[in-house]
Formats: sequence, C-alpha cells, structure tokens
Amino acid sequence: MVVTKDTIISELLTEDMDVAPFFFDIGMYCLGCPASMSETIEEACAVHGTDPDDLVDDLNDYFRRKEQAEAEGAAADTAQK
Repeated sequence: MVVTKDTIISELLTEDMDVAPFFFDIGMYCLGCPASMSETIEEACAVHGTDPDDLVDDLNDYFRRKEQAEAEGAAADTAQK
C-alpha cells in the first residue's frame, strides 16, 4: 500500500489495524470517532497540529518493511518445497 496525505484514515485501518499506534504516537486517540474515519491524513494532522509528511513517510516505511518481510517469508516457503 502506498500512503499519501490524501489517504483516508479508515482505509488505512481497514488495510492494517497495526497502523493505529502511528496515530496514537502523535496524539490522535480518536480513531474510532466517526469524523476521524472519513478524514484524510492531511486533515487529521491539521487538526492535531502535526506534520502530515512525517506521518506519511513513517507509514510508507512501515508498509515497505511489511511487504519485504512477507516477500522473504514467501521465498523461504517456496525454497522449502
């Protein structure tokens, strides 16, 4: 998944609930409220006074690492067969 400032928070949480701590770390504890679920990352960061580019970078790094780990796991499974 590629995250941008226009990514909707609920889309991220649907893709991977493990991203919630990224929001908690910057003070966004309202992930369950209806308003936050329809907000973009940029909108949420504006409300909470944080830099959306930093959050986007962190989330994209997370998804890159996750995809690499999954690819390595799949390669290891294939090698064992």
